[in-house]
Amino acid sequence: MVMRKVGKYEVGRTIGEGTFAKVKFAQNTETGESVAMKVLDRQTVLKHKMVEQIKREISIMKLVRHPNVVRLHEVLASRCKIYIILEFVTGGELFDKIVHQGRLNENDSRKYFQQLMDGVDYCHSKGVSHRDLKPENLLLDSLDNLKISDFGLSALPQQVREDGLLHTTCGTPNYVAPEVLNDKGYDGAVADIWSCGVILFVLMAGFLPFDEADLNTLYSKIREADFTCPPWFSSGAKTLITNILDPNPLTRIRMKGIRDDEWFKKNYVPVRMYDDEDINLDDVEAAFDDSKEQFVKEQREVKDVGPSLMNAFELISLSQGLNLSALFDRRQDHVKRQTRFTSKKPARDIINRMETAAKSMGFGVGTRNYKMRLEAASECRISQHLAVAIEVYEVAPSLFMIEVRKAAGDTLEYHKFYKSFCTRLKDIIWTTAVDKDEVKTLTPSVVKNK
Repeated sequence: MVMRKVGKYEVGRTIGEGTFAKVKFAQNTETGESVAMKVLDRQTVLKHKMVEQIKREISIMKLVRHPNVVRLHEVLASRCKIYIILEFVTGGELFDKIVHQGRLNENDSRKYFQQLMDGVDYCHSKGVSHRDLKPENLLLDSLDNLKISDFGLSALPQQVREDGLLHTTCGTPNYVAPEVLNDKGYDGAVADIWSCGVILFVLMAGFLPFDEADLNTLYSKIREADFTCPPWFSSGAKTLITNILDPNPLTRIRMKGIRDDEWFKKNYVPVRMYDDEDINLDDVEAAFDDSKEQFVKEQREVKDVGPSLMNAFELISLSQGLNLSALFDRRQDHVKRQTRFTSKKPARDIINRMETAAKSMGFGVGTRNYKMRLEAASECRISQHLAVAIEVYEVAPSLFMIEVRKAAGDTLEYHKFYKSFCTRLKDIIWTTAVDKDEVKTLTPSVVKNK
């Protein structure tokens, strides 16, 4: 069991991870507020020459303080780590909701689109282009409000060249604007609007407007705006989407035109803005300064006595509001990249059974204490090198929660893995039988490119 504290934050379980960072659940011990702590290794950042990119991402998130954007609280640093303290958003990704439900109804789609445009419009007013807008980067809070996240590819006005355009080709293929593909420069704000149009289409259709396995064919369809709206789209939605997915950036509808659109304005609730606050970037520079007086105090206590004990605050953070049923019903959790089940078996037995199950599925297994990492073996036919992280937590005497999350690879493949994995473990799972609907077979195209 590891007890860890960084400055005023008590650090808990890992809630996400990527190539260069892990995201931990943490609690501000002074205020009791829950936060998400993004942890980066200093040496890795330096080795991959990512300092300026990370500084830019942090600066942008400080700059765009808006109710529909994930808030950055502060940046801390130690001798070995950079800690980015973010708003803890409990409702999961909009992506998961689409995979779970399929297409959303028109009113729900419009609500999310209105909130998306509010957040994007504010970013653009600050000179920030997101450049990677997609449902995977849109989170939902406990009140079902949308929050834009992941500004890693975002651009500031300083990145615009003499011609007034951006030139870096980036983004996710299915959501990227045609002018970005043409390699002749593009207006970041206008390209963002195209991505928002693709998102609106996906919300209402349950599948992508442009989706081809071959990239050349995909790019050709994007450049020609070769798509068809499903028959259940209303005429107002069709018109707006067609005006947004205009392949010519010069004639594409702008933000004002979207806001003036009759379909968009229906049931629109103006966002309540935050109070103005001075933006201070001193801690951004300090985080990358090697002076020891800037370093945050770290405390770490390791006791190898069993799995980490999950406290009540962390338990509640796993659920929607105070509805704790989500903790013990996998059916409510079946579409997330972070899934969980419970068991009354001894912790060591749970680990042994999971190792056996993973190896039988062709995964390489690494185990340390009560944490595991599964890597798809080279001969295993799993796309994008699926990797899975697992940790066992004690939530009560003789009751353990096993948290499983995708560390790398394709999300649809992860869903398939989780269903198969749980089937192999059904004799140790303390809950209902594996739900037959656990992995929805909604059009796979929705979950590509993740």
